Amino acid sequence: MSDAIRGAKRILVAAYLIFLHVVAFYFLGERIFTKYVQTPEISETISDPTVVVQIPTPLPVPSLFYNSDTGEANTNITIVETPPTQGAGLSIPVAGVKPEQLTDSFSDSRSVGRIHDAIDIMAPLGTPVIATADGEIVQFFDSELGGITIYQMSTDRKYVFYYAHLQKRADDIKLGDVVQRGSIIGFVGDTGNAGAGNYHLHFSIAMVVDPKRYWEGTNINPYPLLTNRGVLN
Repeated sequence: MSDAIRGAKRILVAAYLIFLHVVAFYFLGERIFTKYVQTPEISETISDPTVVVQIPTPLPVPSLFYNSDTGEANTNITIVETPPTQGAGLSIPVAGVKPEQLTDSFSDSRSVGRIHDAIDIMAPLGTPVIATADGEIVQFFDSELGGITIYQMSTDRKYVFYYAHLQKRADDIKLGDVVQRGSIIGFVGDTGNAGAGNYHLHFSIAMVVDPKRYWEGTNINPYPLLTNRGVLN
């Protein structure tokens, strides 16, 4: 075999080895880039039980309730409301929310063929939840659907106010407390089946026959009562 042929073979073998090394380094580099350098796509899914998921932009919270420096809600505050005048309606149970910011979702569909029978009041995480009226705290209940909740009985024992999906209850309230309208009883969250990051208060009003069975009653729409300042009879 001539030296020319031997030289050509050596060149081909060297070229083949170089090719294999280039291919190996390419795939190795691609894996390293994908794992450590490239920003992965983020798919954010909110498991809300509603048939149509609509999450409004969180409402702005007055500086009284929100620390812009830390990005957290202020919890060590006291809300002082003007005492109700004759014929005044219920307080909107989320601090800083105005009537025109509410949406009537009372008749909206929910999972498993349910009807909402309440309204959702959107607000940032940690926004104070206030008592809509004077009344007694009759039950704390944590459930898969409602998350952290509070049941409050009206002073005339005819109605139950239900606050759900709370981040937490206020530290200073306990069962049997008679709270005043406007006092802080909890904070807006996303517990239960609200959906992660879907911060809001689920609020309902039920007319009860037997106050001892506060969980049974006929739900009435809170929306007109909170927006038109209607009065419960």
